[in-house]
Amino acid sequence: MTEVDHQPERAAERTVFGHPIGLVNLFGVELWERFSYYGMVTILGYYLYYSLTEGGLGLEKTTATGIVGAYGGVVYMSTVLGGWLADRVLGMERTVFYGGVVVMAGHIALAVLPGLAGVGAGLALVALGSGALKANASSLLGTLYEKGDPRCDGGFTLFYLGVNLGAFIGPLITGVLQTDLGFHYGFGAAAIGMALGLIQYVVFRRNLGTHGRIVPNPLPRNQIPMVIGFVAVVVAVVAIAGATGLVRLSDIAWWITGIIAVASVVYFYLMLRSPKVTPLERVRVRAFIPLFIANAVFWSLFQQIFTVLAVYSDERMNWSVFGWTAPSNWIGSEEPVWVIALSPLFALMWTRLGNRAPTTPRKFAYGVIGMGVAFMLFVLLSGFEGKTVPALLVFFILGAFAVSELMLSPIGLAVTTQLAPEAFRAQMMALYFFSVGIGTSMSGVLADYYSPHHEVAYFGTIGLVTIVVGIVVYFLGPRISRLMEGVH
Repeated sequence: MTEVDHQPERAAERTVFGHPIGLVNLFGVELWERFSYYGMVTILGYYLYYSLTEGGLGLEKTTATGIVGAYGGVVYMSTVLGGWLADRVLGMERTVFYGGVVVMAGHIALAVLPGLAGVGAGLALVALGSGALKANASSLLGTLYEKGDPRCDGGFTLFYLGVNLGAFIGPLITGVLQTDLGFHYGFGAAAIGMALGLIQYVVFRRNLGTHGRIVPNPLPRNQIPMVIGFVAVVVAVVAIAGATGLVRLSDIAWWITGIIAVASVVYFYLMLRSPKVTPLERVRVRAFIPLFIANAVFWSLFQQIFTVLAVYSDERMNWSVFGWTAPSNWIGSEEPVWVIALSPLFALMWTRLGNRAPTTPRKFAYGVIGMGVAFMLFVLLSGFEGKTVPALLVFFILGAFAVSELMLSPIGLAVTTQLAPEAFRAQMMALYFFSVGIGTSMSGVLADYYSPHHEVAYFGTIGLVTIVVGIVVYFLGPRISRLMEGVH
């Protein structure tokens, strides 16, 4: 009996490349989830605004990009539901699995159901499933490392490599399928990708040992009716808002941005006031607030790859490759190439530097400043007329996107797990994704102001404002580090 009890402990000590072996399983499931997500989202805008004769739905272009941005915001907003389910009902490990099942169902709906009905059903399911999987896969990875473990940043950077492998391969496949066979074949490929991710997750589930199996804050039975009632009210409000025209497709990105921002404020308040949060944990949560804001600013630019830059790719870029014209959605695969190439180098760098590496606030500052500079580089391409911007030049600009992303995104995932109160581990990760959600939905809001005739003003102004935000975070860095109370 003693031997059986100690077996999970020994399994948890197994490593690969110096990291816990459970990283391999989470790397794989996140790879295939991102394959399905980015494979779908890079053709979604075109599906919405291409004409009926081109296989699309014929919506206004600004409405289509707004929907894409708003949808991305909803994905990250739903991470709070995934975090709540993990903390109160299922535990992180099972929530990851069931989230993947719902994602697959959503892609199937997009593939087989026609028109806006298929879009509505499919995007709702993918958003809910991705929210459950994303928040908990990252949080589950965080449980494999002790607080202060210098391997943590390197582990999350390797995990991020899986994210970007999926993000690279997905658009390549769905773009060719969409061009040659139609949009619904591309959506079908996304469903198959998620199915492969679920299969590998089940096969290698044992590598996670007992991590994520415990429900840290179980929901009392007497509160179940109240939760069901709350969900029913939310569904009714959404249905009424849509049916009465209170929320229109053309301004949905504004609504989602506002909802996530208000929800974030409420969430911070509840977490800081909770008796289950210790004084030390409360100070660390306060340290997270400026990082939250910086993260939102960063993603409002980065996620324009799927809104403004998707239109830019379709209308301004020359995709001719040896006489063959590549699909416009391949812009979604250009940036991940850089991340795939650079992730191992960043992982090695953070691991070797250990506690000598820049502090997390400084890494955030560098990432935000770099993102602003990268955005301003598009000003240099404004001299090209029509659809003549070389794809290779954009590829190099997206390399700057990648360096900035690696300075901030995997580090943000890692520090969130380190600053999270014990009773809110998964929900703290959901709060991190709220900041990504605000930025993602803002990418849809900002898309409404883009025009090929005003590229200098658009890219220049937004890039400059972002650089200023990064500089502010840089100078606030020492104060934020003190509030982090021992977390580097």
